[in-house]
Amino acid sequence: MVEQGDAAPLLRWAEGPAVSLPQAPELQAGGRARGCGGGARRAAEPPRRREPEEPAPSEVLLQPGRLELGDVEEDQVVAVFVVTFDPRSGNMVEWCLPQDIDLEGVEFKSMASGSHKIQSDFIYFRKGPFFGLACFANMPVESELERGARMKSVGILSPSYTLLYRYMHFLENQVRHQLETPGHYSHLAAFYEDKKGVLHAGPGRGSNLPPVYWLPSIHRYMYPEMKITHPAGCMSQFIKFFGEQILILWKFALLRKRILIFSPPPVGVVCYRVYCCCCLANVSLPGIGGTIPESKPFFYVNVADIESLEVEVSYVACTTEKIFEEKRELYDVYVDNQNVKTHHGHLQPLLKINSADREKYRRLNEQRQMLLYSQEVEEDYNPCEEDLFVLFFLEQNNRIFQTLLEVSASQDKTLTAEHARGMGLDPQGDRSFLMDLLEAYGIDVMLVIDNPCCP
Repeated sequence: MVEQGDAAPLLRWAEGPAVSLPQAPELQAGGRARGCGGGARRAAEPPRRREPEEPAPSEVLLQPGRLELGDVEEDQVVAVFVVTFDPRSGNMVEWCLPQDIDLEGVEFKSMASGSHKIQSDFIYFRKGPFFGLACFANMPVESELERGARMKSVGILSPSYTLLYRYMHFLENQVRHQLETPGHYSHLAAFYEDKKGVLHAGPGRGSNLPPVYWLPSIHRYMYPEMKITHPAGCMSQFIKFFGEQILILWKFALLRKRILIFSPPPVGVVCYRVYCCCCLANVSLPGIGGTIPESKPFFYVNVADIESLEVEVSYVACTTEKIFEEKRELYDVYVDNQNVKTHHGHLQPLLKINSADREKYRRLNEQRQMLLYSQEVEEDYNPCEEDLFVLFFLEQNNRIFQTLLEVSASQDKTLTAEHARGMGLDPQGDRSFLMDLLEAYGIDVMLVIDNPCCP
């Protein structure tokens, strides 16, 4: 039975305590509706079209086909900002540092559509070459001007999303501070001065920046606190939520399809599912992935991102806006709650769970039970479920590509039903998946598995 919700502590968004006023005098960091060039940025309309921008290096920069840790990125924050909802003007950036940074569209990314219906949320998103994390809160007020509710988000931008988790608690406290004492920005200004990163002068606009390869590192290389605060801590809930359909998402992720996940607010837990989808496609064999685009976690997107998504050939994202379902040209796979679907006829066979998928799901759950038992009986044995899940799919992917590479290097280059079974695939049920995989990765083999639809 598939569980209907996420119940892990990681995915609970509980309201934190109110923040007391600072004892020290406020720094001169600008007043409410000031900063960012001296005035609030009004945003009743979505931002204009922008040219697509290249991603920046992540903390874990992996070369194609290799699973290894790159240099640990410095703890950099390139911007801090406060977004508010004005009943007359809509979403607007009321304050930010540095004041000259381009935050166009952040007012929509950091306050998801439909957030007025909830009390609090957190949102991961992309802004050009950076990643953002914002905490949103909604507080009732006795004010006709604010129509009975004050809504704000406090967020930051960084070159890497893997370090944003550190500031979740700080941002949560600061958004409550902004709701209770609007216009006091000294804590945020001091935070920025302490954490700001020095951006190196890079090539001009349109130049190629180093690519990001989304093969997330295994948990044992990460900081311990990531287990409870970072998206890496949600893989087990992700798999429990989707049940056997995790194998459908795995195939689409490995094929680098454009995957869009819809859910009403809160959107924080859905951002975690975006991250988990990207984790399913890890490959550590040399020579794999050089000809296929990386799977990009865009996290939360809205209508302001439509034009940038039009040029993407592979991504994983989530949204709270139902209008995206009608824009089929923007995605290959649409996930509505636990319903995975595609409008492409040639991808329809991949939506069916076959016997090999059920066997993989059974083995995954069996390994999980063994891990839980080991943790109970062996005090010194303390691996986490994230290791198990990431390694499970990594080994599965490696087995598939190792077989395909061996067959492509053989004299007859013939891929048989026996090969498919050896890769843990169903020769008939996964025939369409194998054909798409060979085409996507440019592997030269001849598939001789009979099509069950043909006589």
